[in-house]
Amino acid sequence: MHISRATAGRRGRAVVVAAVVACSVTLTGPDFAAAGGGPTSDVPVPELDWQPCVAGSPFDCATAEVPLDHRNPAGRTIELAVVKREATDPARRIGTLFFNPGGPGGPGTVQMPQNYEAFPREVRERFDIVSWDPRGIGNSTAVNCFGSPEEAAAWEETKAAGFPVGAKERKASTAAYEELARNCEKRDADLLRHVSTADTARDLDLLRRAVGDEQLTYRGNSYGTYLGATYANLFPGKVRAMVLDSDWNPSAWTNNGSADAARSTSFTRLGSDLSAAGVLDQFLTLCGSTTTAHCAFSAGSPEATRAKYDRLMERLRDRPIGPWTYARTVSAMVSGFYVVHPGWTEVARVLQELSQGREPQPAAFPPPPPVKNPTPYTGEEQSTAVLCGDSPNPRDPGVYHGLEEESAARAGDVGRHWTWATFGCTAWPATAADPYRGPWNTPTANPLLIIGTTHDPSTPHQAAEAMVEHLADARLLTVEGNGHTTLLNPSSCTNAHESRYLVDGVLPPAGTTCRPDTPPFADPRPSGGVASGGGGTAEGGARTA
Repeated sequence: MHISRATAGRRGRAVVVAAVVACSVTLTGPDFAAAGGGPTSDVPVPELDWQPCVAGSPFDCATAEVPLDHRNPAGRTIELAVVKREATDPARRIGTLFFNPGGPGGPGTVQMPQNYEAFPREVRERFDIVSWDPRGIGNSTAVNCFGSPEEAAAWEETKAAGFPVGAKERKASTAAYEELARNCEKRDADLLRHVSTADTARDLDLLRRAVGDEQLTYRGNSYGTYLGATYANLFPGKVRAMVLDSDWNPSAWTNNGSADAARSTSFTRLGSDLSAAGVLDQFLTLCGSTTTAHCAFSAGSPEATRAKYDRLMERLRDRPIGPWTYARTVSAMVSGFYVVHPGWTEVARVLQELSQGREPQPAAFPPPPPVKNPTPYTGEEQSTAVLCGDSPNPRDPGVYHGLEEESAARAGDVGRHWTWATFGCTAWPATAADPYRGPWNTPTANPLLIIGTTHDPSTPHQAAEAMVEHLADARLLTVEGNGHTTLLNPSSCTNAHESRYLVDGVLPPAGTTCRPDTPPFADPRPSGGVASGGGGTAEGGARTA
């Protein structure tokens, strides 16, 4: 999930505190429920001409042509970039698992290949795994409001890193987002109105039909859970199996489907501020309970480590260290909490460097995956277009400072980060032309598996509980641990339940809980990747959105 380049991974700033996350086959696996009905469409099914993404790559790429407006299939078309890794045990292949890595703004053509090894082994054996860049994003027909990368970088410099602090920065950020809105409306106003989650859900159904599956098998991370819930209610009879991991409360996200002006922001309605505050408390407690050999920022006890943190934040407000302002540090810290290994260790390193008055050096980028364009443009306007079109937010820039102070009173520094995450919506020139805002309880052909982690810096466990309550037939699997998405915070227990569900349709018993394989500040098991909650490539480290 996210808006600013410094925010919690929605730009793909995964684990490191840096300056700123034609094949036609039929489902032949276990028929654990008969296919149900669903909306039909006159839209032509795309033809997927699969070819190796690059010479020697194990991943195949294709381009799908879909209508800009699904209500007008004869009108303008757009392109979706699609990627596939074939099942490694083709003799036992079940079908296709579609994957959305999160965001809004996560380019699946990059993030699925980067994180492929994190999928459970049996899932990789039994399913082709397919992902795509949703409309408006990355390598697909994308929202791009600048004439060049240089123009985009120049615009980025006109607003505060992280979030605005003080009247001067609030004024500059307001002007920056007004400029962004003007640019975007001039370049492609029609596209802005047709990048909603409902539009993407309809694209997903076309992709399902394109690979020949009678029903959809799907894994969605973070924002991908909202996409999954939308699909399940638009095409309830086409749900074979869905794993929704690190969930958004769909009612909170849509402001209860109300057409009235929103008085709160999307992420504070979701509870991201309080959830992130809980993770920060966990971080400081666990860091202070170990030695500096495991957590560089440790001051010898939880109490002393909290006091050290408070002194650092107060000092950064008055005296930034190079580009490391208070706001940039807070936002990068939240991003670093997404993936426990090595994110938490990296957060500790950066905070320790700052506490000693030194400018931290960024970690190295991971190697690019073997795909055509592993570093597509994923500017802030792409996630903004989806988010602001779907989710109501206050339009008056002047109310955000008060909302920030309210959130900070209950959630501290991280509340400021999450309040400003949707500030771009104040000037955004478009809303979704054909959105879906509920109901969320349409009976589906098969039950869904919902995964929620107890200490998540972005999506609270309560949102997973709410997802289960909203959906007509869903089972909650709780992970008692830290991090955003279990795909990249590994849990053998979770993988076992997920595999059994996806392969055989067997849900875990009600009330089941799991734990991550490796707790924070222990020796990690390296695993390479990208943030589940966001777009673009990771800025370093191992492993959602």
